[in-house]
Order: sequence, then C-alpha cells, then structure tokens
Amino acid sequence: MSLSRVENPCFLLFLLVFQAVFILILYRGGASSVFRGFLESQRVLDYSKSHDVYTNLSLLVPAGGGAALPYCSAHSPIAVGPLAITFDVLPSERMIIQKNPFVQSGGQYRPPHCLARYKSAILVAYSNQEKYLHHLLYYIHPFLQRQQLSYRIYLIQQVGNGTFNRAKLLNVGVREALKDEDWDCLLLHDVDLVPENDYNLYVCDEYYPKHVASAMDKFQYKIQLAGMRIVRTPPHLGRYKAMDYKRETEEPWRRPASYHNTGKTWKDDGMNSLEFKLLSRTKHPLYTNITVDIGYVPPFS
Repeated sequence: MSLSRVENPCFLLFLLVFQAVFILILYRGGASSVFRGFLESQRVLDYSKSHDVYTNLSLLVPAGGGAALPYCSAHSPIAVGPLAITFDVLPSERMIIQKNPFVQSGGQYRPPHCLARYKSAILVAYSNQEKYLHHLLYYIHPFLQRQQLSYRIYLIQQVGNGTFNRAKLLNVGVREALKDEDWDCLLLHDVDLVPENDYNLYVCDEYYPKHVASAMDKFQYKIQLAGMRIVRTPPHLGRYKAMDYKRETEEPWRRPASYHNTGKTWKDDGMNSLEFKLLSRTKHPLYTNITVDIGYVPPFS
C-alpha cells in the first residue's frame, strides 16, 4: 500500500467507517444479528400490515418429558410486530379466559416451554372503567405472552369519595406487587391504552426509567421534575391506541394531573409518605385486584 493512498482523506474516512461497522457487528452479536435488526426496524414501520393479537399463541405448548426447561430465546421467535387493534366489540371475561389458557389465577403467566429471562409486573390504576379493562385484558395478555415474559397484572382500585389519584394508586401497587415477587420490572400502565406493536418490550432499562409509550407523551411530571434521564422506546415501536368511550353510564376518568399541582407536591407524594388502608386483595382469573382507601384527596382549584 502506497503512502499517498494512506494519506488520502477519502481512504482514511473509509477506514474509520469500516472500523465503526466492524465494532458494531461485534457488539451486537455478529453480522446476522445486525442485519436482522435492521430488517426488523424497517418491517415494524409498516402498520398497514398488522396482525391479530392472538397470532402464534397456538405455538406455546408445554415442554414434555419432565426435563429442565431451557431459557427463553433472547429475541422471541413468535413476536409479529404491528397489531390490529379495534374496540368495536366488547370482549367478555369468559372469552378472554378461553383465549389465554396458560394464564393462571391472579393474572399470572409463565412461559410453558422455557424459563423467562424477565419478570414484569403490570400495574393499572382503576376506577369504574370496566369496558376499558376488558379491552386492555383482551390485548395485553397475548401481547406479553409473545414476548416470553413471566408476568402478573395488578389492578389497584380506589374506593371512597376522594379525587381519583393515579399516582398514589400506582405507588400502592408497587408496594403490594413487591410482596409477591422480586420483579425485574414494574410497569405503570393506563387502563385506556393498548400497545400496537409487540416489539415494544415490557422490560426495564438497567439504569434509567423507561417510557414505553413514546408516541404518546403523558405523565412525565415527576421524572422530569426530578431531573432524571428517561430512556424512550423508539416512536415507531411505542405506538398505542387510546380508547374513547362517550361514557354515558360511566363517570369520567379524571386524570390526576388536572387536579394536583405536581410541581409543588411531587416530593411529598411518593413512596416515602405513602399512607393507605388495604381493604381487599383478590385473585381474579385475569388479574389480581387490590382495593384500597387512600383517604380524602381534595382537588386543587
């Protein structure tokens, strides 16, 4: 190789790019992994080609022979990407149970064919939103199963005359869920939002809070006020479909941001000052219900 060629700026740039690509391939587990990731990132953008949310669940069968289960693959082979979500027909609880035969009492699931790499608790603050709940359960169970997670769904229900306080209910859910399992991840979920892509993994970042609903920026008050870094799911994966019933017979779901001055109270409205009365804890076929009295919470004017 001649000296003049080495000193050529274009050739030096080529070397730098080649080295960067080579390091990326080694870091991501080989060339096939890198190119597969690239292809998947392109494929998941096409939401015009969506799949039924129960696609591939028939492939989940218990391992036979009594042998020790292997760990689940790092990338689920039964994930499909974009999902067809519609709220036209309200699914019954019986239908949801029948379509999710491996979900155990309390809304708990473990993959029947492998050992899950992650354990996630899904915490849902709830107040008289039965239609929303049925739709969420219909979609979220198969969504999580295709990700090969070990999970449980918790419903934290507020009673009393106080203003609906989502933040406090979710704090209660965190405390109660940790009594059951040393969860790898605690996901705070809205009852009226359904994920549209099962490549949106319900697992936590190792260091920072993770915002999975990146295409719907809501409820970031405390994280932003605390000056914490947020890890965001790429917007083409973090898409959610929101339910919007007219609620002729239901009370409007009042989000706490409308009534609480979060900028002034966030330091005192957390786990360090959590007070509540646990009224009941019941295992339902599709979720664990936790009913609490958090006391009277006056609205801010």
